[in-house]
Amino acid sequence: MELVILGPQGAGKGTQSVRLIEKYAIPDIATGDIFRAAMKDSENDLGAKVREYVDSGRLVPDELVIEIVLARLRQDDTQDGFLLDGYPRSRGQAEALDKFLSERGTPLDGAIVIEVPEEVSMRRILGRRVCAQCGWTYSVAIPPKSNWTCDRCGGEVVGRFDDLEEATVRERLKNYTEQTLPLKKYYEERQVLVQIDGTKTPDEVFSEIVTAL
Repeated sequence: MELVILGPQGAGKGTQSVRLIEKYAIPDIATGDIFRAAMKDSENDLGAKVREYVDSGRLVPDELVIEIVLARLRQDDTQDGFLLDGYPRSRGQAEALDKFLSERGTPLDGAIVIEVPEEVSMRRILGRRVCAQCGWTYSVAIPPKSNWTCDRCGGEVVGRFDDLEEATVRERLKNYTEQTLPLKKYYEERQVLVQIDGTKTPDEVFSEIVTAL
């Protein structure tokens, strides 16, 4: 199963990603994780290029993002599928992914778009808490059972630093609407779009995704 998952921050992508990779036994490939790993590797030329942009506060250009993501997809653990989270974020990135998968002979199975209104996103993001160890998502409204310790793995449950400022969150939502939301039409034209109502419970959302796939 080769999938991408899209949606505004707070839509529940992280929660559903954990469930999907467990169900389909595929790796979760998050661009943020790839960038951080590349920048930590002193011998990684791509990572050094990313660090130049990050350290100067500039956006990492599409061609570099594409190069790093495709390098990750060439690794052996993606041969039986993957879930891409955080990529693509533009039409150019989507077209590069399609070209790569076409050449490999394994076209994309589904582009999952989880949709929620902006105010729902805001409320969820500002109240979101995440296990630092396994990535399972909680909230101030539905915390773990014991003292902000993950029910699943015992890891510490914390707030993400980029979730705590309302102005920052609204800017991220604006960027999603302008840059990534147009991909809905792109994937609809390719008949792989899976639209999901993210205002439902996590169990209902997961069930709808699996049924659609």
